[in-house]
Order: sequence, then C-alpha cells, then structure tokens
Amino acid sequence: MHGRRSANEAIKEASRGLRGGIAEGLRDHITGAIADEDTQLTKFHGIYQQDDRDLRAERTKKKMEKAFSFMARVRIPGGVLTPQQWIGLHDIAAERGNGTLRLTTRQTVQFHGVIKSNLQPALRGIHAALLDTIAACGDVNRNVIASVVPQRPALHADITALARSLSEHLLPRTRAWHEIWVDGEKLIGDDAEEEPILGHTYLPRKFKIAIAVPPQNDTDVFAHEIGLIAIVEAGAIVGYDVAVGGGMGMTHGEPDTYPRTGDVIGFCPRDRVLDVCEKIVTIQRDWGDRADRKHARLKYTIERVGLDRFVAELHTRLDYELSPPRPYAFERTGDPVGWVQGEDGTAHHFLFVENGRVGGAMLDGLRAIAAVHEGRFILTPNQNLVIADVAAGARTEIDALLHRLGLAQASALRRNAMACVALPTCGLALAESERFLPGLITLLEEEAARHGLAEDEIIVRMTGCPNGCARPYLAEIGLVGTGPGRYNLYLGAAFDGTRLSKLYQRDLGEAGIIAALAPLFAAYARERTPRERFGDFVIRTGRIRATTAGRDFHAEL
Repeated sequence: MHGRRSANEAIKEASRGLRGGIAEGLRDHITGAIADEDTQLTKFHGIYQQDDRDLRAERTKKKMEKAFSFMARVRIPGGVLTPQQWIGLHDIAAERGNGTLRLTTRQTVQFHGVIKSNLQPALRGIHAALLDTIAACGDVNRNVIASVVPQRPALHADITALARSLSEHLLPRTRAWHEIWVDGEKLIGDDAEEEPILGHTYLPRKFKIAIAVPPQNDTDVFAHEIGLIAIVEAGAIVGYDVAVGGGMGMTHGEPDTYPRTGDVIGFCPRDRVLDVCEKIVTIQRDWGDRADRKHARLKYTIERVGLDRFVAELHTRLDYELSPPRPYAFERTGDPVGWVQGEDGTAHHFLFVENGRVGGAMLDGLRAIAAVHEGRFILTPNQNLVIADVAAGARTEIDALLHRLGLAQASALRRNAMACVALPTCGLALAESERFLPGLITLLEEEAARHGLAEDEIIVRMTGCPNGCARPYLAEIGLVGTGPGRYNLYLGAAFDGTRLSKLYQRDLGEAGIIAALAPLFAAYARERTPRERFGDFVIRTGRIRATTAGRDFHAEL
C-alpha cells in the first residue's frame, strides 16, 4: 500500500527504532503520563498507558490530572514459566503493581496499576526473572500461543519450542527495550537498527500466531493471522496445516469491519514452519493497509486481494509450494479441570482462574506452591493456570496447598466463561466485562439448573467493546459491550472453535440477556439430539443461521 498513511505510520518512522522520547518522558516527574506519541511507541515495549476511569469524573471536578498508570504485558511464548519466574512476577505485582496478576487469552501475564515511577523498576524485575515485555503489544507479531498438552510431553515440548522459535525469529531487532528499561538510555545516531523482516515502520497492525494440537483447539486456532494445526503421525508431529487470515476485531456500526476465521491453505513440514510464517509476515508488511488502521489486519488484506492471489504470492516468496492440507479433527476449545495424568507418569493440575484475575489468597497461595513445586507453571489461552509436571511423590503436598486456597468447585458454565479486563482501566471499553460477567454467570447457572443443564458445557465469552480480546465471536454465547450496561448477544458459534457466531439481539441489559437465553435453554433441554452442542442446536432449529465468513457476519438473520 502506498500514498496516504495513518498518523501511527509517521510516529513509527520517526521513532529511531521505537525509542522516541520515552526515556525523557520517564524522567518527567511533573505528570504521571507520557507524551501522546510515545504512548504509541510504548505499546511495542509491551506497555499501555491507562487511567482509572472510575475516578475520572471526580478528578476532573477537582481539576486534577487523570489517575494515570500503566499496564505491562509479559512475552511468554507458549505460556510456560518456571516456579521461580512465577515468584518473580508475584513479587513485582505486590511491590510495583496493584497486587494482582492477570492471566490473558494470549497465554501471558499482565500487570495493572503500575505508576510511572514504578514502571522501570517493574520491567527490570521482569528482566531479572529472565523474561521481557518486548513486542507483547504494538504493530508486531505478539505473544505466540500454543495448546497446553503437558500430558502429552513429547508433543508439548515440540510446540512450545516452536512457539519460542517463532517469537524470537519475528521479534524487532531494535535494542530500544534494553536501552530504556534495563541499561538506561544510550545515545545513538539517527539510523536505527535494520529490521529485515518487519521493516522500518514495522507491521500495519498487530499480528498473532497460534499453534493447536488436535483434538484440542484451546488456542482458537482460526482466530489469528496464522494458525498452525499440528499433524500427528505415530505419536510425533510431522508438520502443520497452515491457516491464514483469522481475526476477531470489528467496530460497531461499520459493516466493513468484521471478525473472520482463518482459511486453511496447505500443509507445511515442520522444518519449514519458520520460513512459511516469515514470508506470510512479509506479505502483510508489504500489502497491508497503512492508511486505515481499522482495515490493517491480515484478514482485510486477504479479503481485498483474494485468497488465491495471496497464496500465489506466498509460494513465490517461498520458492516452493505448500502441500495439500492433511486431515484433522477438533473436539473442544476449553481446558480440562483438576488433575490430568500424563503419559510419562507425572500429573498436571488445571486450576480454574475466573476471568484470569489472580489476587488475594490465590496469589499468595500460588506463591507458596511455587516455592515447593519442581515442575512448571503453564498459562492457558483460556485464562487458567496449570501446575504441571508434578511427580507422584509431590502430589500430596501440592494437593494440600491447593486445598488451603479454599477454591469452590466451579460449574461447567463458569469454567467455560471468559471476559476481557474492560473497565475501569481499558480506554476502549464501552461496558463492563471482567467485573460484570461473574454475577451474570450466577444468574445463568440458576437458569441452566432450572432446565437440567447444570452440568452442560456451554462456551460464554464477554468483552466490553467489539475488539474481541476474549474471542466472543467464537463463543456459543457471545456478549459484546455497546454502552454502559448494554451488550449485543451473539449465538451459534461451534463448540470446537471452527465457526463464528451471529448477532441475535442488540443492546440488552442484564435482565434482557437472561430473558433472551431462558427460552433457548428450555428448548435446548427439551429438543436437543444426543451430544448436540448448544451452538449447533440454535442453528439446526432455525433460531439463527450459520455465519460462513467475513462480511456475512453482518448479513440479516
């Protein structure tokens, strides 16, 4: 794309390799904020400037500056941490953040409430834990996520190694992060480091990669720019089916924006995955829309140029062609619950963390577990945590520590629910999400129990805006904020993550959501076929029709 460019493109081009004026802004103690242009650059460093929206009105009335703070997101490919790293993150949250950790749908950790004076010490602490926040946000390839299958150790080792390799290979080459946050600003010339893959203005928008191991689709592999579906033969991964062009974000009232599921374009042997992903990234770098950020994701590039032309360009840049896709089958998107026995004799405890928020007794309890655990901690793309690789002799001690957390057994509905952070910190939020969904789930649990559905798994996801961070358009019940206390209700996505939902009713409050779903729960309990999932039921019975792809998302029911 040439010609007109968005303002962000000029900011990136003039940034001296993402340095901008960030270092100078950190030294300005008069304000809790940094300069507007630098807030765009800090995203590439894994940092968002935010303010407490609960306090805006009061502080404005008193002519006070907004209650600024920062969110910092860690880069953790595949979500794998050592217990020592978990302890390090815990201590940073307690000393430099708001006392909580947020597990995200990108299989990583976010710190919230970090004030400017604590920001550099927090990132130095992350670096000391052998982690970083590089490229966790911004117009780059973000944290690479992978299925959580520690019970299949050989496969899990393969995909976590691939996640790390992809993350490292596609990182920006600039040393700005280390200079600003760890070593202190170093003066350099006007020429920033070469960026052979990303280019000097990086990508047009964010870029996401997910790896899934069938039959588990816990990464929602079709929701990302690149989805890699592991093909397993004789117990080993021989390669990956490659899907391209997925993405969740859209804008209310703008039908040219829409969620899209990725298209499978072929099979790639395992030794060529990095090459294939790199070339897809470079096509998006060169062909993506740099004028309109609302149309700058890969999904819109593919819709604009056509899939056939895109694949032809990929084959040209590769100098070879992908093979035809190989067969696979998915069964579900959620996580197991409780203890899961591994093929190698170790056990793994999948711990439900409601909406990913770890604080209070749970935060301290998990630190105590980390102090004695000799395995790994693995974050899941469903905002949960796995205490992995527990030897038989250690399980009793881990069980006792888990028991002290006093965690009540979550219902099937609650275990399969996710929410984004939304208010009070996300600047894009139109409605509550993390703070609202737990109470709504309680009401839905009562309704489900009334119809004998208490043990039925139904995927429910909520976001405070249409950007789709909790992937609501791939939920059987999706709720997307439109304004304070109001949500659009989407239905009909597939339980295995292979089909988008469709708009069912607009602008519902809490009572309206329950009123809309209650008769559907009753009909589902009464009329479903054996093993039929809720999303399939509402389509089969004509309550809503299936969405095929892209622009069809906005078509009339």
